[in-house]
Amino acid sequence: MEKATKSPAIYRVAEVKLSYRNRVKPSERPQVTCSTDSYKVLKESWDSDKLEFIEQFKVLLLNRANRVLGVYELSTGGVAGTVADPKLIFVAALKACASGIILSHNHPSGNLKPSTADLQLTKKIKQGGELLDIAVLDHIILTSENYYSLADEGLL
Repeated sequence: MEKATKSPAIYRVAEVKLSYRNRVKPSERPQVTCSTDSYKVLKESWDSDKLEFIEQFKVLLLNRANRVLGVYELSTGGVAGTVADPKLIFVAALKACASGIILSHNHPSGNLKPSTADLQLTKKIKQGGELLDIAVLDHIILTSENYYSLADEGLL
């Protein structure tokens, strides 16, 4: 009679499960055709109490027709910055089968000018997107009153 043996701990691994649930009909998803459209969708998704208080980073996930699949809140930081991990950005994009993404973060100070770190991060994520065939279409910096589009300014 054979005994059932337990697998040694070395062979036990976590199960990885990918899922994406969309509760919005394709015809009801907003379409992004310019930076103003992006700003409107993003501002609507932002907690207005946090916009001028702490920095947050969000990613707009888009399908091939530039319809919004979702808004992914990547991180919440402090008054002067937040962390945007490229791996987590692409995990969300891949999970949603996004064809394009729009990066965004707010500047609680009200200053719309991108920092050197903002520009370097955008370049790094754009290069990663090229490898994965996910277009980085823009990086929007928001304030409560206005926005700055890196794409509109030729910085993307």
